[in-house]
Amino acid sequence: MTISAYPLTWPPQFPRAKSRERGAFKTSLAGALKNVEDSLRRFAADSGKKLDGIVMSSNVTLGMSRPADSGVAVWFVWDGLQLCIPVDRYETVESNLQAIHHILEARRVELRHGTLALVRATFTGFLSLPAPAGMDWWEVLGVVRDACQGEIRTAYRRLASEHHPDRGGSAERMAEVNEAYRRALP
Repeated sequence: MTISAYPLTWPPQFPRAKSRERGAFKTSLAGALKNVEDSLRRFAADSGKKLDGIVMSSNVTLGMSRPADSGVAVWFVWDGLQLCIPVDRYETVESNLQAIHHILEARRVELRHGTLALVRATFTGFLSLPAPAGMDWWEVLGVVRDACQGEIRTAYRRLASEHHPDRGGSAERMAEVNEAYRRALP
């Protein structure tokens, strides 16, 4: 996937909002951008891990600050993980950016009161890697296509135990397993 600042690059595993609500945030587009940039910088400093490759993707262009699609996806690499925080819940780009700022600030709270392992676990949901091309969810999980929920859950737990980064597995493989499990459940 090629990530671009414009037009909006939305991660395929995140569903889009069916309707948008008015945000209660009182900030300008420039202020919300600064808040996200500051939160990313502070998060990197707090975690002691490298954060780079930042791309703030939206449909905002010069002359059009209020696009019909107000979604925003902030892409970055943290501690070697390609992550994306996409938000399209609100009617305006600045509200969606401000929501991303608050999501990042929540990760900073986790760092202060939890552990780096906890933050890595919460970021697992933001991994931007889809399941391998050509592999269906049942192939990734190693079950038959018409497996029951119990078999799916058992296979997922086994693979998660095997491939979790805290147990020596790779974040990429764990992301594939998580995505396959998400797609397996109705």
